[in-house]
Amino acid sequence: MAIDSTLVLTSLVKRYGDTKAVDGIDLTIPSGSYCCLLGPSGCGKTSTLRMIAGHELASGGEILLGGKYITHATAADRGTAMMFQSYALFPHLSVLDNVAFSWKMRGKPVAERHARAKELLQLVAMTPYLARLPSELSGGQQQRVALARALMTEPRVLLLDEPLSALDPFLRVQMRAELKRWQQELGFTFVHVTHSQEEAMALADQVVVMNHGRIEQTGSPRDVFNAPHSEFVARFMGAHNVITTPAGKVAVRSDRLTLARQAGAGTQAVDVRAVEYQGTYVQVSVAPRSVADAHWTVTVPDHAFDAAPLVAGDAAFVSWAPDAAHALV
Repeated sequence: MAIDSTLVLTSLVKRYGDTKAVDGIDLTIPSGSYCCLLGPSGCGKTSTLRMIAGHELASGGEILLGGKYITHATAADRGTAMMFQSYALFPHLSVLDNVAFSWKMRGKPVAERHARAKELLQLVAMTPYLARLPSELSGGQQQRVALARALMTEPRVLLLDEPLSALDPFLRVQMRAELKRWQQELGFTFVHVTHSQEEAMALADQVVVMNHGRIEQTGSPRDVFNAPHSEFVARFMGAHNVITTPAGKVAVRSDRLTLARQAGAGTQAVDVRAVEYQGTYVQVSVAPRSVADAHWTVTVPDHAFDAAPLVAGDAAFVSWAPDAAHALV
């Protein structure tokens, strides 16, 4: 029978003096899922992660893991493991001994702890590097060792604090795929803090968008991206235009706007401000003449743009289908 690793946060609060870093959030993360806490710096996502880990004490509210209250438990007794942004490997220990360290602290025999460490290092494809020191590894290799070391504690929930931020873009994409594969193979809950929308979209079963210590929206990546609840979510997720209409504000994806040289039914006159070639598409920034100080972004497939190119200063017309506009709260 699979171990229940459902994580429930109830009215969770974190105060630093008079500042509320986390302001009474309620969240359920299903057992065996990959959850990304997403938001800008200072939104409360890392404080939330650290409270789950037991590295910060909650100022209010409760944390349950598998139906058991862990709010006041020590970090070692929670059933969670933290993988830090810096990886925090012991510089004087070999890869093998770094991974085996937690079992050494438990008093496990050398042969037993090394055997388990080797199994985990094989899982993360680091078997050839058992004897190396952390300084002899690349950033991606250090991350693999840090993951194996976290798994050595046999957690029900793995907590990851910006784990990909130190990697170059190519390796970041590669390691995203690895993290998702490992989570699916291991079958327990991953909670991953990031400020990267792309990272959250690629990895998560559940995206939790945070702002000013509160949850703005939670749902699947597709739901959050296609149906943002608020102007903040629409703008933070990117690729959306927030447009004021007589009925209120709506979000329209930049690839759902149509750009033309001639006026038509339902079009709005705009001035082209900038044109950026992005390879498979061209991003055109426009200023609507009907709204002062506003700007919209239109994503145009490269072949369509090449058939009728525009330059900064050109006049154009923008339109969108009624069902492309998503009402914002």
